[in-house]
Amino acid sequence: MPDRTERAQAVDPRGHSPEQEAFLAIVRTAAQLTDQIEQVLRPEGIGTAQYNVLRILRGSEPGGLCRNQVRDRMLTRMPDMTRLLDRMEHAGLVARTRSTDDRRVVTTRITSAGLAVLDRLHDAVLDEHRRRLGHVGSGDLRMLSDLLEQVRRGAGEAAAGSPTTSEPTIRGTASG
Repeated sequence: MPDRTERAQAVDPRGHSPEQEAFLAIVRTAAQLTDQIEQVLRPEGIGTAQYNVLRILRGSEPGGLCRNQVRDRMLTRMPDMTRLLDRMEHAGLVARTRSTDDRRVVTTRITSAGLAVLDRLHDAVLDEHRRRLGHVGSGDLRMLSDLLEQVRRGAGEAAAGSPTTSEPTIRGTASG
């Protein structure tokens, strides 16, 4: 790992380190891709969080999941998963049932209407992904995915308290 002097020498003329430049590039790219996919989802009246919930619940069938299991599988943090599921249930996209054995346990499942939304969006979402990333070769996309996985592992270690750097971190800017 480079020491503080080596890191200071790697700063560009604007005062950004390679780590800062990479961080900013990831955040800008994620924001742009998210904005574009939201345009694809808009005709169905859902956003990226609802789309993510529907995909998670489709993958959990036939058993469904409790609220916290859905929350833990989300791509982005959801501070109020209950309210999101309430809206989705009101729209008929999910159904929740309370366990008769333990009334504290509420299982959420995707409905046929939720599955229909995913079916209608399938081709448009794939087309959008191809439109935004298709110009990058499949080998480079695999490398990008591997590099981003490496970043997430390192970020997870840092969040768990592993000493990865003595520099302060930027918090609250993006979540993965």
